[in-house]
Amino acid sequence: MHSIKLVMSDETKEKLRVKHQVEPDEVTECFLNRKKGFLIDTREKHRTDPPTQWFVSCTDRQRKLKVVFMRISFTEIEIKTAYEPNIEEVTIYDKKAKLVLE
Repeated sequence: MHSIKLVMSDETKEKLRVKHQVEPDEVTECFLNRKKGFLIDTREKHRTDPPTQWFVSCTDRQRKLKVVFMRISFTEIEIKTAYEPNIEEVTIYDKKAKLVLE
């Protein structure tokens, strides 16, 4: 079993705290608590290499967040943003994401 390292620039940490009132630990909790897989953002203006992926999950205190990231390597994920999702984002995720196998 390998461990995944979540990477956030200082700029991203600041944006999460100031704009979205999200702490880095909450992002980690969402990764650990997720029950479904990742979706790829296919919108033209959001296309990146590697692809931008996202998911919706809850923190340990049941705060629902949308987490957006890029997989940099086999063991490293770069967090782009995290915020409370709107109902459309939750609906898309619930409809399209597959359950994570345990």
